[in-house]
Amino acid sequence: MTEPGTSLAPRRRGRPRQAPEASATRRALLRAGLEALTERGFTGVSVDEILQAAGLPKGAFYHHFAGKEAFGLALIAAYGAWFAGKLEHWLTDADTPPLERLRNFTADARAGMARHGYRRGCLVGNLGQEIGSLPEPFRAALLAVLADWERRTAACLAEARARGDIASDRDPESLAALFWIGWEGAVLRAKLERAPGPLTRFADGFLDGLRPPARRSPECSTPS
Repeated sequence: MTEPGTSLAPRRRGRPRQAPEASATRRALLRAGLEALTERGFTGVSVDEILQAAGLPKGAFYHHFAGKEAFGLALIAAYGAWFAGKLEHWLTDADTPPLERLRNFTADARAGMARHGYRRGCLVGNLGQEIGSLPEPFRAALLAVLADWERRTAACLAEARARGDIASDRDPESLAALFWIGWEGAVLRAKLERAPGPLTRFADGFLDGLRPPARRSPECSTPS
């Protein structure tokens, strides 16, 4: 089964035609869509606005996407892949202690929001707030992206537990889910306040709460 806009006709000689999925036009549409939706969400942005931002005619949009729903799903996939790359970069750095990796990720995300004046949030978080008015397929797509982020975070936290940086009875999967629930809320609050405070407070509170209880040395114990 071919994608929209492709053909099974024999190719002419010369430079091979680039597949629509990898074309510069498609990338420009996705880039414009990500910029718009991270600021205003799915229902607040029209196809015409995306085309205007990308500097493309309407025919270019429907050559690559069957409609706005298909475009939205493509945006979720593109954003999820891009963000997974960021997590891979920060959370698998073997030269940095695991919890410091997570702290570095939050610092990078905070700097990213600051660059855009805290107008742009997380696409997944933005769409999650609109889920009641979005097509049902968006729900599964968003949950799949979050599950991938949690899996990557849990792997980092499992390394921290193995090092003794986290108490041995703490579950990395549960902690990773807790992190993303809280982090998405912090991103929303930072966007609302247009300030980094919520991001800093959450990151510090989460990481400080992971420290195992201090062991009392024998010489400091109280005689019975």
